[in-house]
Amino acid sequence: MTWLHRIRRSMASSWSMYRSDFRSLDKTQILLLFLLTVLAMFMLLPLVFIFNHAFKPLHELFLFPPTFFVQQATMQNFTDLLHATQDTFLPVTRFIFNSIMVTLLSTVGMVIFGALCAYPLSKHPFPGRKIVFGVILLSIMIAVETMGIPRYIVVKSLGIMNTYWGHVLPILALPVGVFLLKQFMDQVPNELLEAAKLDGASEWQIFMRIMIPIVTPAMATITILSFQTAWTNSETSALFMQDDAMKTLPFYVESLTSNLANTVARQGVAAAASLIIFVPNLMIFLLSQRKVIQTMAHSGIK
Repeated sequence: MTWLHRIRRSMASSWSMYRSDFRSLDKTQILLLFLLTVLAMFMLLPLVFIFNHAFKPLHELFLFPPTFFVQQATMQNFTDLLHATQDTFLPVTRFIFNSIMVTLLSTVGMVIFGALCAYPLSKHPFPGRKIVFGVILLSIMIAVETMGIPRYIVVKSLGIMNTYWGHVLPILALPVGVFLLKQFMDQVPNELLEAAKLDGASEWQIFMRIMIPIVTPAMATITILSFQTAWTNSETSALFMQDDAMKTLPFYVESLTSNLANTVARQGVAAAASLIIFVPNLMIFLLSQRKVIQTMAHSGIK
């Protein structure tokens, strides 16, 4: 049996199961399914628009009334994006490379430090634990702009200006991640950890071999949040990077149409760059969406 026949057989089997499940629904469930389908299609419209927008030629970007779908698709916007830095010594691939490096380091760091912070808050009742957790929750409400000057002073004092660490350290703390992981770890029975200690497991073995596998859905959710935070961040490039060779793609996208005498120039380039920034976020979310739902179901108040 060829791979094509296997795909057809699988699709036929899936369709048969779908028809069987659909016939078992009552009228209320069918109406609810229809409304959810319409809502899902409506929520997909921004995704369809951003993909179409990136492939529009310049004259379609400014049509009035505006068009939702591209009429004459072109790759010229992406070509212009690659050539936009010809008058400088830095190609756009340098900004993309910086974003990839910063995102990898930041994502790994935020997930590791979030788990290391959440574990003692959840399973070790040390004095002042509630106060520490309350301060972490309070930090979620603090506007990022208010911490610009303190962050600049700290980064400059550490001597990590114009380095990758200057990108990573200011965003390494993720209070939302600590909250989700702590709430998820609260669901793990303490008796399980006590049994592991009686069997001779060390604290590090309990954390790595018992706790981490159990909270994998929460770790996947934190990975998504960390990735989005790091991949779309332009603040560190604006505040801590004077060397253009160390700046990231989001900062470059923001600079494409800034300080221009009109709002027409480079709009196609900006549309193409926006799509490049958006696609990795979409792919990461699609690959981990089930884990996100599991996390939200287990991280609520008991």
